[in-house]
Formats: sequence, C-alpha cells, structure tokens
Amino acid sequence: MSEPPPVDRSPSPGESDELPVEADAEAAAPPAATAPRLLVMPPTDGLTPIVWPGPTDQPAWAIPVTVPPGTQGYAIFLPLVPEGVSPASPVAPTQRTAARPVALTDTDPATADPPVASTAATTPEPGAAPTTDGPATAPRPPAASTVGSTAAGHPATGDRTAPVAPAGPRVPPAVALGYPPSGPYAFRPMPRQPSFFDRVWPGPAPARNLATPLAVLAGALGVATFVPLGRTGLGWFLGYLVLTVGVAVAVRHHIAELPRPERWLRTGWAVAALALLAVLAFRNAWWLVTFCVLGALACTALAIVGGVRLRSILFSLVAAPIAAVRGLPWVRTHVRAPGGSGATRRVVGSVVTTVVVLVVFGALLSSADAAFSRVLGALIPEISVGGVFRWLFLAAVGALIAVAAVYTIAAPPELSSVDRPTARSIGLVEWAPPIATLTTLFGGFVAVQFTVLFGGQRHVLENTGLSYAEYARSGFWQLIVVTVLALAVLGGVTRWARRDRPLDRLLLRILLGLLSALSVVIVVSALSRMYTYQKVYSFTGERIFVMAFELLLGAVFLMVLVAGLRWRGGWIPRLTAALAVVMLLSLAALNPEDYAARRNIARYEQTGRIDAWYLRALSADATPALSTLPDPVRRCTLSWIADDLAEPDPWPAWNLGRQRAREVLDRLGPDAIGNQRDCRRVDQFDLPKNRTPR
Repeated sequence: MSEPPPVDRSPSPGESDELPVEADAEAAAPPAATAPRLLVMPPTDGLTPIVWPGPTDQPAWAIPVTVPPGTQGYAIFLPLVPEGVSPASPVAPTQRTAARPVALTDTDPATADPPVASTAATTPEPGAAPTTDGPATAPRPPAASTVGSTAAGHPATGDRTAPVAPAGPRVPPAVALGYPPSGPYAFRPMPRQPSFFDRVWPGPAPARNLATPLAVLAGALGVATFVPLGRTGLGWFLGYLVLTVGVAVAVRHHIAELPRPERWLRTGWAVAALALLAVLAFRNAWWLVTFCVLGALACTALAIVGGVRLRSILFSLVAAPIAAVRGLPWVRTHVRAPGGSGATRRVVGSVVTTVVVLVVFGALLSSADAAFSRVLGALIPEISVGGVFRWLFLAAVGALIAVAAVYTIAAPPELSSVDRPTARSIGLVEWAPPIATLTTLFGGFVAVQFTVLFGGQRHVLENTGLSYAEYARSGFWQLIVVTVLALAVLGGVTRWARRDRPLDRLLLRILLGLLSALSVVIVVSALSRMYTYQKVYSFTGERIFVMAFELLLGAVFLMVLVAGLRWRGGWIPRLTAALAVVMLLSLAALNPEDYAARRNIARYEQTGRIDAWYLRALSADATPALSTLPDPVRRCTLSWIADDLAEPDPWPAWNLGRQRAREVLDRLGPDAIGNQRDCRRVDQFDLPKNRTPR
C-alpha cells in the first residue's frame, strides 16, 4: 500500500458538503517518507452514551471543547504522529503533527470496508531537508468524534479484515500534541454556572478609599457608645443618627447617581427609621418599643436595598443581613489597598491614643475630685466585664449595618429580576368556582352581621345564649384570621389568574371586588367586636394594637378595590409599608398604655370594677393616670412601676415617660407606693371571673 486512501472528513463551517474526493485526497497527501496510521473502530460495549448538543454534521474539535450538562457520547481526539518518534522524546510544539479531521461511522468492522487511514504531514526535524512533494498543509486541531476509536496497531475486538499498520512506538496523545502527560486529554472542566448573586447581585468592584472603613467605624462607635441595650431611651436615636450620617457621607456619590424619585424614596425610608427609633425616647411600653425597633430595621432594609413590589420588598429584608456578611471582604480591600494602609494605621493609632488618654487622665482626675467624679460617672458608664461584652456586641451590630448599607448602595441588586412577571397559569375554571363560593359565604356572614347590628343584645342573647360581650369576645380572633387569609387569597388570584379574554377580566373585577368589599365589612365587624369587648372587660395596650392592625388590613382591602379599576397594583406593597409606619407612629402619639389606664379608671368610677392586676403591669407611660386612683388601688398599681424606676438612668437612656413617672412618684411620696398585700386587698374590686358581666 504505497498511497493512503482519501480521508473522509467533516466539512468546516462555510465549506460545501460535496467536495471532490480526488481534490481532498491530493490535499491530504503526506510526504512520501511518512507512513500512514490506520484508524479502526473500538468496541463500544459498556460505554455510557452521551448526546452531542450541536447540530447534525457540524464539525467539532476536541481541543478546546466545553461539554455542557446533558451531553452524551465520548469525544476523543486522535493525534497522528510520524513513525519512529519515541515516547521518551516528546514532540516540541513546533514539531507537532498536523492532523486532518477524520469522520468515523458506527459500522461493524467485520462487514464494512477497510477503515480509512488518516495521513499527516510532519514538520521536518532540525537539519533535515524540506520536502517539496506537495503544498504545505496548515496544522489543524485533531478531530472530535462521537464514537470511540483506537490508534494504529490496536485493532478493535472482532476485526479480522482490517489491515494493520506495522507496529511502532506508541506516543501518548498528550505528548504527541505537546501537552504534558498529566494534563487533560479531551475535555476541559466545565465552567461554573452563574449563581443567583452573579446574575442579580454581583457586588461592587474593589475600591481604594478610606470613606468606607471610616463609615463602618462611625457606625460601630456610634451604636456602641449611645445605645443603652437594656433600656429604651434617646441613645437609640443618637446611635442610629451617627450611623446614618457616616454611611451617607461614604456613599454620597452613589446616592447622587440614583434617579430622583428613588433617591427621595430611599431618604424617606431612612427618615422613617429615625422617627421610629425616636419613639424610644418618649414611650416606655415594651410591646410598642419592640414593634418600633423591628419597624426601624425594616425601613433600614428598604432604604439600603429598595423595593417596589412584594417580592423585592421581602427580598430586601433578607438581602440586608446577607450584604453585611458579603461586604466584609470588600471592606477589607479598602483597608489593605495600596496607599491606604498608612492612613488606616494613623486613624487606628489616633483612636487608640484617644482611648488611652481618656482612661489614664480620666481616672486620675476622677480620684482627685468627688464632684468631677460624679459628672464623669454620669457621662461614662462603669467599666465591667458585662459592659465590655455589651459594648463589643453593639459595636459589631453597628459595623455590620454600616457594611450592609455601604456595600449595597455602592452596587445595588437588580430588583427587576426579583420582581419579574409571574406566569399566569390558573384558568377560569380553576379559580372562579372557589372564589364565587367564598364570596357567597362572606355575603351570608355580612347579612347576619347586619341582623345582629340592628337586633342588639336581646337578639344575640335569644339566638346564641351568650351575652353581647361574650359574643364579641368569641369571634374577634377568628375574624382576624379570616381577613388575613382573605387578603392572601386576593393576592394569589390577582397574581396567577389569567386575564387573556375579556370574560376573565370581567369576572375577576366582579368577584374580587365583591370579596374585597365584603372583607371591609368583616373588618368593621371585628373592630366593633373588640371595642365592645374592651368596654365590658378592660382596655389594654395590646388589644389597641391589634385593633390598629385590623384597621391597616381594612385599608389594604380598600387599596385592592382601587387597584382593580385599572389592574395596576404595584404601588400597594410600598404604600402598605408606609401605612404600617404611620400606624406605629400614631400609636406612639396616642400613648396607648396611658389611654388604656384612663379608660379603665373611667369604668371604675362608673361601675366600681377594675382590673388592678393588669394595671399594675403597665409601664411608666401610665403612671400619671394611675396616680389619680384612690388607695389601696393606687398603691397596688404603682408598686411595680416604682421598683422599675428605683435605679437612675444614664443619659443615653433618657426617656420622657420614665422622667414624668419619677416626677409623679416624687410628688406622691413613698407612702403612695404599695406592695403585694395591697394588691390582695383590691381583689374585691377586680372584675368577676365566674359570672357573666352585664
């Protein structure tokens, strides 16, 4: 066999599939001194098939190649090497064999024609005369095949007809191509798929300025210095104010790049957070303070991340803590940046020197003068192990909030990906029957409520056997659950129900409008029940809060009615959050515990009944009202408040409610403060627990 047969190869992009065999063979003719190597079909038993993702007959190369998920088959490159090359002497990159692509077919080697031999032109070794038997062939990468193959000298199992080339030294494919034997042979590792953060929130690029670490330092020192962790007071507002100013200075350029409406909206959320924390300087009720702090954190998240619709608002509540963790390495790059480490070292040294000066000279001057010691003690809290841990905890919290703010505002997430439209997959047959049934059920309930409203107590007693107060008490909490579930149903239907046809849109408007209107009536019924129940039993701050929350739900149903007119409800989530802030601030202005105390005192004057044990558990906000009660009720109700106010507050914990309570107690004197014995004496005035109040 003096001349190899023509090579069957796959055409490259842009070439025709019908190439003349003679021209192809002439182009593939190797130098006369190069012996061909035969390619035969290997056994494919036991190989896991893989589907090639590309189009049919598209040429592919094994170096380089990226195999995406779902690929089936084996792609093996077949390097052709000249005879006589030893495996011990790797071929240099300039001596690589130029291989033409070989197209192999999945045929039975025992019945098919002899396999095609692929020829190659090799680069002459140094010192050898160049060959002139044919035009030079440009090197091509080895072929990628979707079936396995073996090199010459290793015929497939069961192949009895295919000629075998003379055996020669076998060179590893990677060595023949100039790659190290330890490197990859066919596939490179698949690149990592982009994660959610890569697509939505890649984060800012490394920066080199001191504004970011200084803002983090200001947030840590401000929160740790001013916030009284165990008390409500002015320090909560001051600590957050220092943190906000530090962050605003650090990200002022990024804030200026925001659209003007968004900039004003973010500023409004920050101001709302400050207003909610300012409540802690005026009110002392633990439940009101707790909701104000949680609301301030939610407003902070909206100021940092933003949010338009429900999903992006919920995402902002989760993204802010995540940003605090993700932003730590980014902030560290500012400190380690070239040219910034010296300035950072100077700032840290200045802070440490200031602390040392305060400790050394403050201790000496405090021991030298008792009056100065009292003033210094009022300004600087006492240093203890617990105080140090509290200071470190607050510093860490303030620093993390500052990191989250600076990191997120510098490179905010793409909220349009979070608020992407949802596929409306629920058809008319699926949603209309349950919504119509629910609307009918609500209509029947509302009809009964109008009957009770006009019938009054006698109607309730004759039909239920309960007093009007018991009737009101038995249904309020169930109605709260009903309104929350109804709101969830409305939200789900408006999001997933189809609106393709005019009939779909018409029925949606009618049924959801009726459901919203009936829900408003149910809200009014729940509020009326709770008010009636409190008139008979007792007013409490917690019950007033629940009534305010139910009123907020009623406002949401009204907003749904308005949004249904034009199918535009994207403004509802943000307006609901703003109304929640208004609700908390309105409760703070009402002073709910003082209001509850005054209503209970008014009922005591009319009926002689009072829940002294509940009034005893009120905070300092109710002290001015409780001071008007006669003894021994007053002595009982003021006992716990006096115990709570026994210790003076440091100046960061200044609170208007506690200040007024101390003034009232000082005016009444110690004789007005009772104990447990006084509370047992007022049991005769307590509300009856074993019979129905009339």
